[in-house]
Amino acid sequence: AAMSAMLPSAGFFDDWLILFEQVSPYGLADIGIGISIGVSVLGAAWGIFTTGSSLVGAAIKAPRIRSKNLISVIFCEAVAIYGVIIAIILSTKMATPEAYPHNSAECNTLEVLRTSWPRLPEDGAKCQGSLYMKNLLFAAYAIFNAGICVGFSNLFCGICVGITGSGCALADAQNASLFVKILIIEIFGSALGLFGVIVGIIMSSAAAIK
Repeated sequence: AAMSAMLPSAGFFDDWLILFEQVSPYGLADIGIGISIGVSVLGAAWGIFTTGSSLVGAAIKAPRIRSKNLISVIFCEAVAIYGVIIAIILSTKMATPEAYPHNSAECNTLEVLRTSWPRLPEDGAKCQGSLYMKNLLFAAYAIFNAGICVGFSNLFCGICVGITGSGCALADAQNASLFVKILIIEIFGSALGLFGVIVGIIMSSAAAIK
């Protein structure tokens, strides 16, 4: 209710929030893995066609730039590789679902839960279902958010590297001495994707879906 009051057109947004909450934890984790690889490949493709078209066009007038400017295409392709690596790492955190444990009658009693709050009765010995679901949701959200972090970091990294590589090819065609200078800028741009990869690994390090 509080969130609905803060959002415009509360009914519309509330429906979408309820829909998001009803997604299975396994499905949520799979969506995160798909975002990680899919958006990373989108960023790599965007960068490759940006720098590749400029490279091919500029090489018509200056054929000497063709070989060394291929490094810009390699930098863009590395963005997709980051996404593949993280998708594989996140996939290894998911296993075949086990039998779902159930809570005892005591754990479903409101008076008992109030007495032991903020801990579960008997440290969760009779609340295995609640503990299982808590761990399952934590892992699912961790994998989902890690996928978003990596995917969009690589998307913007690919765009950055592609535009910089395009400028590098055009500048090199006019003045060969500018190649190394712009290449240094491109290297810094390609490091942006690594930041997302590092944070994504840390975010998902404690996640394990069973």
